[in-house]
Parts: sequence; C-alpha cells; structure tokens
Amino acid sequence: MLLDNLETTNDMLMEKKDLKPAGVFHYFEEICQVPRPSKKEGKIIAYLKDFGEKHKLETKVDEAGNILIRKPATKGMENRKTVVLQAHMDMVCEKNNDVHHDFLTDPIETYIDGEWMRAKGTTLGADNGIGIATALAILDNDAIEHGPLECLFTIDEETGLTGAFALKENFMTGDILLNLDSEDEGELFIGCAGGVDTVAEFTYNEVEIPQGYFCGKLQVKGLQGGHSGGDIHLGRGNANKLLARFLCKALGKYDLYLCHIDGGNLRNAIAREASAIIAVPEDDKHALRADLNIFAAEAEAEYATVDPGLQFTLESESMPACAIDRDTTRQLLQSLHIAPHGVIAMSQDIPGLVETSTNLASVKMKPGQIIRVETSQRSSIASAKQDIADVMQTVFEMAGARVAHSEGYPGWKPNPHSEVLQIAVDSYRRLFETDAKVKAIHAGLECGLFLDKYPGLDMISFGPTLQGVHSPDERMHIPSVGRFWNHLLDILKHIPEKV
Repeated sequence: MLLDNLETTNDMLMEKKDLKPAGVFHYFEEICQVPRPSKKEGKIIAYLKDFGEKHKLETKVDEAGNILIRKPATKGMENRKTVVLQAHMDMVCEKNNDVHHDFLTDPIETYIDGEWMRAKGTTLGADNGIGIATALAILDNDAIEHGPLECLFTIDEETGLTGAFALKENFMTGDILLNLDSEDEGELFIGCAGGVDTVAEFTYNEVEIPQGYFCGKLQVKGLQGGHSGGDIHLGRGNANKLLARFLCKALGKYDLYLCHIDGGNLRNAIAREASAIIAVPEDDKHALRADLNIFAAEAEAEYATVDPGLQFTLESESMPACAIDRDTTRQLLQSLHIAPHGVIAMSQDIPGLVETSTNLASVKMKPGQIIRVETSQRSSIASAKQDIADVMQTVFEMAGARVAHSEGYPGWKPNPHSEVLQIAVDSYRRLFETDAKVKAIHAGLECGLFLDKYPGLDMISFGPTLQGVHSPDERMHIPSVGRFWNHLLDILKHIPEKV
C-alpha cells in the first residue's frame, strides 16, 4: 500500500509537529511525498484510493481518474443536505533553473519561514494539495459533526480541466458543493471567469550560419511570474515579451540569426524566464552587449516596483549547426512583440475585478522544425473571451502561423442568493466577529463545468491564503489554514436539512 511506503513523512512531521490543525498538516505533508504533475496523477490516484479503502469508506474511480469518497453522516444529522468537498489532485510543476528536481519522482521539500510554509526552489503544491488534505482530515476524524459527505478529487485541473470535463452526471449526488481551491482566507467566491487556449505553430527551415559570427545565449530571468488569472492584474513582467522586445530591436540593427528560443512553461503561469541563442557578426558583439545593457537598465527601471529581480544576461555559446530561417525569425519575433499580454478590460459591474485578459504563456521548439507558442485567454463575458482569442489568432495568422483554439471552459455565473453562501457569511461573522468578503474571481475554477452537469448545485469556493502560486515563490499562510478549517467545520455543522 502506498500509505505504508511513505517512510520519510514521519521525519518531516516531527519537524512540524506543532502546526495546527494537526490533521490537515499531517495529510498535506503526506501528499507532498506523492508526485502529482498534471496529466501524471497515477500515484496520487493510488494514494487516495488506498486512503478510502483503509478507512473503509465507499470509494469509486471513474474512467478519467476522478475519485469520489463517501462518508455517512454523524448520528442525528442523516437528514441534512449532502455536501461535496471538492479539490483537484494535480499541481503546477515549476522550479528555479538552478534546482535539480524531478516532479515525476521527487517529493516536495517543505520548510517553515515565519508564518509561511514554502518549498525548496519549487512550487509548493498547496494549490490544491491543501484542499485535498483538508478533505482527508475531515474523512479521518469521526468527532467532526456533518451530514452526508462526498469528497470529489478531480484530475488535470491545471492544464485542461480534463477531470471536470469528463465527470459523468451521476458520479456524485450532493446538493451543495464546497470548492476548496481559492487562495484568500476570509473571501468567499461565487463566480469565476471562463477560459480558452490559443496555440500558434510556426514551421521553419534550417539555414547555415556564416563564418565570423559570435554566438551568445541571451537570458531574461529573475521575474516573479505567478498565476495568469489571480496575478495578471499586478503588471508583472513577462519574460517572453521582454525577450521578443529586445530581439526585435536587435533584428532591425544587426545581421542576427536566431538559433534557438525557449520561454515560459505552462499556459496558466506568467512566464518568469526566457532565453534565446543568437548569432551576430563578430564585429558587432560589443555593440550588441552595449545595446543590451541600455535596454536592461530601461526595463529594470520600468519594473523596479513590481519585479525588482529582473535580470538580463548574454554569455558566449558554442556555435550551433544551424539557425532558423530569416523570414520565420522575423515573423515569430514580431508577432511575439505585438501579441497582447495582460489585462484587456476591467469589469464594469464588480469594482476591481479583471474582466478579460490574455497570457503569452510559452514559446517552445518542437521536433519537426516547429515553434509552438501557447497563450491563454480569460473573461467573465463569453463574447469578450472569444474576441480576445480571435485577436490572438489574427496576430499569429498574419505572421504565417497555424492557429488553433482549445475547447475552452465556461465561466461560473454568480448567485448572490445562494443558501450556502448565506450560511458561510453568517458562520464567518459568528466565528471571527468580522464580515467575509463575497467576490468573483478572474482565475478559472471547475465550478462552471460542475454547474453545467449538475444545474441544481449550490456552490461557493474558499480556502486558506496562498501567495505566489504557479511559481517557486508559492507559499501558504499557516495561521490562515486554521481559520479556514474552523470556518469549514462550522459550515458543515449548520448545513440545513433536506426539504
């Protein structure tokens, strides 16, 4: 059994034995030992299945890999409405370039930094490992008062919402769904944006580089990155945009060859790092370095407040065998330069809410002489989401690329008259003598898809405070976990009876 093979967990828990609530942090540390990249959730599926069987709880796995674990109601609460606690299994796998970590095999190494929990050079995976851990802690504790419970764990939320898309209409039976995937304790979310991905592919020919050329590796690094939904309004730098901006300038001034380009990783993460291998005539290398120094100073000044760690480097590199042809180089770099990135529009209905945005997520060279550019668009208005996706398509098609859109996912329309929302609002005020904030969120949640398949569901989303998600700066505020836990237990205690 996988649970019996986590020898390292006990040692790690000894170092963090005073963390409260103990059950939640116990299971979070266990989950950190189980690799769970998006689309590679086999080990966490096995772990959760083991958990259900070990605790003699009804456990089922659907064809996609989603898991549902049922727990009967506390005695005397059998007639309460059934609550679904929902979290996703997968995590965003980002690490710093100087960190050696294999997300398919290595555990996440956590540590305490004051009131925060972090990981050593990688994403922490609290998005959404803390949601899983919270649900397991409730399933494991018979002293907690609750009505009938169903805990739903979905796959592949981060890279395609595959699990939510594949969910069958009869898989769960709950009346109320509590999504445990939000990142600001004290805030209750009742709506989210919909999204779509736009992917462009350039094909290129290989050309030889003339003799007498200098070859260098240009790098953009030190940016904070972050979640392309939750952090897009912060105006942080995008490494892909900055790299293309400089290279477009250099392309107009020097006889420049682009040999390789790589930037960003995931569609829902703002690109923190990007690099290009370029070649220019030997006589121009000093001028190129001088231009980069000037550009770096200007860009660092622009981002001094929001991204003070921004750096540009240019180091000598061995000359590659070939480069990308000139036409494709120009079309690629110019399209990256002009492609929109960031906030497109703010909501006219909800102050401070981003309505529409787009993220220039990644640029990757693929086998078959293909360069793949991945972008993602979000909006709380379906027509605006489609429009910005069409804008991205136009930009890249004008540059000669083949463009395709993903199926996309729906938004979640707010229901301010939600019964469980009122329960949660009253609970928070009673527990903490202050009001929770009721909000919609620009980041995507699975709730819109759940509502499509279960139209009668009453839903809210909430969670402890996380910062820097989708980047190695991800951190979890430890005191907020306790508040979130107490709030959740009080909500479960006050779920009404079925009519």
